[in-house]
Amino acid sequence: MQEIKKLISDQLVQIIKDKFGLELAENCLPAAGVELSYPVFASQGDLTWPVFGLAKKMAKSPVELATLVAGAWTSLPIVAEVKADGPYVNFYLSSNRLALDLFADFDRSIENIGQGKKIMIEFANVNTHKEFHIGHLRNVAFGQAVSGMLSGIGYQALPVSYVNDFGIHTAKTIWQLVKEPITDKSSVNRGYILGQAYVAAVAAIGDDEQAKKEVGSIMTEIEARQGESYQIWQETRQWSIDYFQSIYELLKIKFTNYYYESDLIDRGRKLVEDLLAKGILTESQGAVIADLADEDLGVLVILRQDGTALYPVADLALAMEKFASANLDKSLYVVDKRQALYFKQLFAVLKRMGYEAPMLHLAYDFVTLPSGMMSSRSGNTVLFSDLYQECYKSLELETRARHADWSAEKISQVASQLSVATLKFEMIKVSADKIITFDIKEALRFEGYTAAYLQYSSARINSVLAKAGEWLIATEELTFTESAEKSLLMGLAKYPELLAEAASKYEPAILAQYLFEVAQLFNDFYQNCPILSAESKLKQSRLALIGHTQRVLSAGLAVLGIEVVSEM
Repeated sequence: MQEIKKLISDQLVQIIKDKFGLELAENCLPAAGVELSYPVFASQGDLTWPVFGLAKKMAKSPVELATLVAGAWTSLPIVAEVKADGPYVNFYLSSNRLALDLFADFDRSIENIGQGKKIMIEFANVNTHKEFHIGHLRNVAFGQAVSGMLSGIGYQALPVSYVNDFGIHTAKTIWQLVKEPITDKSSVNRGYILGQAYVAAVAAIGDDEQAKKEVGSIMTEIEARQGESYQIWQETRQWSIDYFQSIYELLKIKFTNYYYESDLIDRGRKLVEDLLAKGILTESQGAVIADLADEDLGVLVILRQDGTALYPVADLALAMEKFASANLDKSLYVVDKRQALYFKQLFAVLKRMGYEAPMLHLAYDFVTLPSGMMSSRSGNTVLFSDLYQECYKSLELETRARHADWSAEKISQVASQLSVATLKFEMIKVSADKIITFDIKEALRFEGYTAAYLQYSSARINSVLAKAGEWLIATEELTFTESAEKSLLMGLAKYPELLAEAASKYEPAILAQYLFEVAQLFNDFYQNCPILSAESKLKQSRLALIGHTQRVLSAGLAVLGIEVVSEM
């Protein structure tokens, strides 16, 4: 659609120049030419140009200007008709020509905006020895979708995970395990067991000063990398890593690299010494800080007065490692909005260290339940494993009821794919700056703004194409006469620019909403336009149309990290 807009825009610019002279036109027209938009009402055509702004600059009547431009329009194959409607110039596109352009080369229509530039997207910043809950699900679904969208428009996207495996939370969990050892170490749910031990530890330690000292001693052993506590840490750390990896495999999330705090902390301490010597960091009352008051960012504490490290120690070393290993053009951090100030401070320190490449914090809001907020400290949370199982059981029953002839293996596979699609879609269909109130009953509906609705639309297309037998996306002249056909064609034509917009704004919800609208347009078309029973040429045209619809739905969902189910 961007190419079509440019063709029309270029001709409009030429008309203005011809009618009013080059000097006046160039002084009044924006450098980008004429900006076309999509009209609110179908009666206003497929594209429209409101002339208010230009008319004001040229001291002309908007209505007269629109009438003059429409009257001066010359032929353009893609444009079937041009009409002036008050201060608007409306363009009605040729359905057949639009379809030919759309179907000719799907990949060519996707603009290569990234041009191979490297962008690293850090997400899945999980803590070992804790649970993986619904809040983490939003993080990984959002991060994967951003990575996919950037790849979709030509960037070399590098998704990475940074694992906090060295914090005080690990010592608390080990303190609890010493009190109540795990007797069955063969359990496949060892990662879950660790999470439960952490919750129990937080409750048991409370304000108990003796318990806090014991936890401190455990942490000292871990940091010194010696002693029994360190051995327990090594073993249980791997349990957590295996647990997280099993979830990523289920969610079909892959990373180009994993970074661990334990590998970075010593390098970070050495870096702090260097930054102190250079005056980038300073000592204050026994602590090491970055004084960022001149940037209105306050003070970032790097080392506490007792010498223990805070998050920036490893994060600074991590940033250096990222840029050194990958020669990045941009670095993105997917972390919830509570860390907004911290990342501003971190980036300010990095710039003082000489890192000028763009660094951006992609913040997102919380996930809540109808009953309220969640907290992994109190245990009042929804674990991913529990949530997945609840989705799976419901969708397995639904799939079994619809397909009694399917094998148990096929039913299980489809139920699993739908469960993952449902959970991911619920996490990305809402704008990042908005709170998600997760309602599993709504999420599992087959109607409305859900993954199941999109998947069902895709499966319906597959069913029709399978019944049609052999068919080709037509390259000869096509036949489209119905308004529902035109609406679907226009919807499909918007995919490249909606993908580009969503990627440039790092906002998967834009693409998710678009795909939902395409599914709605398809279902409206399906209800109003017979396909298999239509006469030959019309049948082939409509098969080509739904075939391209399937390409758009599949490509868009894949970009968002959602696997398409072939049958439902």
